[in-house]
Amino acid sequence: MARKSIGYVELAWTCERCETENPGPRKFCTGCGAPQPDDVEFHQLENAILLTEEADIRKAKAGPDVHCPYCNARNPNDAAYCGACGGDLGDAEAREGGRVIGAFREGKGLEKECPNCGTLNKAAAKECAGCGGSLPSRAPGDKQDAKPADPKPPVKGRSLARPAGIGCLALILLGAVALIFLLFSKQELTGTVQQVEWTHTVPILARLPVEQEDWRDQLPADAEDVRCRQELRETRDEPVRGAVEVCGTPYTIDEGSGYGEVVQDCTYDVYDDLCSYTIIDWTVFDTVSVSGTDLNPYWPEVAVQADQQTGEGEAEYVVFFNTDDGDYTYAPDDEVEFLQYAPGSVWVLEVNKLGGVSIIEPVR
Repeated sequence: MARKSIGYVELAWTCERCETENPGPRKFCTGCGAPQPDDVEFHQLENAILLTEEADIRKAKAGPDVHCPYCNARNPNDAAYCGACGGDLGDAEAREGGRVIGAFREGKGLEKECPNCGTLNKAAAKECAGCGGSLPSRAPGDKQDAKPADPKPPVKGRSLARPAGIGCLALILLGAVALIFLLFSKQELTGTVQQVEWTHTVPILARLPVEQEDWRDQLPADAEDVRCRQELRETRDEPVRGAVEVCGTPYTIDEGSGYGEVVQDCTYDVYDDLCSYTIIDWTVFDTVSVSGTDLNPYWPEVAVQADQQTGEGEAEYVVFFNTDDGDYTYAPDDEVEFLQYAPGSVWVLEVNKLGGVSIIEPVR
């Protein structure tokens, strides 16, 4: 599965001291001035929008920030020396990145009015462009500002509804367990052979028009009356020419720098011509069968014309047992096994709960 990059967004972090929400790249809290914690967990803005400024995108692509080994200040990934103390960052430890933050839904771009000076700012802005003051985390009019309704208490005497998917899965699992129990729970019975039956069938083949279906690049040279339609042939993990891209819900990955990359997991559906066609081929024209209720099975004699031939014969054998628990049937695998079951012979049968029979051994 291919990962497709949609763009980058600015993340945010919440100050542990004053609980002010701050822009992800900002090193110090806009509310109280406290430094961004080393173990900070960035989160996604509720009305996040993709970055469009080239300078911001370059910062987002730079990679995880590094911590100065001397003063622990946070520095950009490509910095050679600490911006706070001037220390060499050659051995600086990079902040951890790559954490999936959650699904991404691009914000509406609502403008925020600064509570201090009244200046209108972009929805993603955390500082007022007019006075530099802190801005609220949500734009006015954002539906998420509304207080959620109080949940209704459950009605006494009634159980809360469970998700339908869980119930269906439980039923499927119970059914599978029950089927396994029926197949493997067996009992031994003594059975007497009451009757045997056999049928031998030989097909007669003739060269006739046959309808078949295949992909266009696999059509035989003698295909006639070809009719094609577009169908899904395969799904690939990497893009190929002409494929239809199918992508999942976009989600955001923490870059470790206060920015996040918005990506989608995509597969690629390849469509091709699936064709129906007619071809002259050997096919079953007729069948000849013989059957009996004894232990002397034989094959029918078949006379074919010059433009015909016989196909591979099919054999069917059935043995009828009588037990104290009722009557059972058993289908031997081949003629050699079938010839063992002489009428009147007694056998130990293994029978499952569905009535399936397997032979253990004859009773001597």
